[in-house]
Amino acid sequence: MSQPLNKPSNQLEPSKPSLPRRTLVQLIKHEWILLLVAVQFLTRLSVPSFKHYDPQWLHQSSRHFPAVGLLVGLLCAGVFWLGSLLFTPLVAAVLSTAFGIKLTGAFHEDGLADSCDGLGGGLTRERTLTIMKDSRLGTYGVLGLVSALLLKISLLASMPISMAVIALILGHTASRLLCISLLSLLPYGGEIEHAKAKPMAQQLTPIQGLYSSGWLIVAIILVALIFPNTLQQIGLGRWLLAMILALIATDYMRRLLRRRLDGYTGDGLGATQQLSEIAIYIGLAASIPFI
Repeated sequence: MSQPLNKPSNQLEPSKPSLPRRTLVQLIKHEWILLLVAVQFLTRLSVPSFKHYDPQWLHQSSRHFPAVGLLVGLLCAGVFWLGSLLFTPLVAAVLSTAFGIKLTGAFHEDGLADSCDGLGGGLTRERTLTIMKDSRLGTYGVLGLVSALLLKISLLASMPISMAVIALILGHTASRLLCISLLSLLPYGGEIEHAKAKPMAQQLTPIQGLYSSGWLIVAIILVALIFPNTLQQIGLGRWLLAMILALIATDYMRRLLRRRLDGYTGDGLGATQQLSEIAIYIGLAASIPFI
């Protein structure tokens, strides 16, 4: 068996081609494209067409989902405020909720209904996934969807106008941040070949998750500038309760999806967004006598 020949000492190793570094302008342009991809994926809003679309952009755009939540929250808050000037708070809450459903194409509500049907009626992982892929709506889905809508409307209608506006802005933003946290905490639990958006069936890195949390900070700063007095009147107790309930709802979905499906699915993410949003409203609307 012959020994391998040694390379001459004066022969240099071939250098590997290094990836070109993006300039600051290119980075900003890329993030702007990802933001537009997120808006296109989560809403019915029109965005400029992309000349050279990369499927990986959809996965990368998930870090901007809270930004889409901020946009949706601002628009829904505007509808609620305008509706409250013309009608009762209950009508304003209905109009705001209906507008949000129209704006997003019931994207998350559909995930909640499918999750209720699948997790409620499926005894095995395979059967649960089959039910969740079925376009028909079952009893569990109807009950879950109606309960969620009633809770949203009644909770928003019970708040003062300025508090409801703040709840909509922060609720939509924070719930989408908590929703995509499952991309970091869980593997994909569905069948990858049947995934509606295969690039989304990838885990989110902790750094990307931390990056996306910046949008919640932007939402908090914006609310603090517009409603400084209301933000203080809500009280620390309500803010803590809203945060704790939202985290509990998210952790409940994390454990449920891991136990039943071995990971997250698109419908599971939608259900997580809906539950955490409602949990935030519950915390902000709650009467806390000891504070």
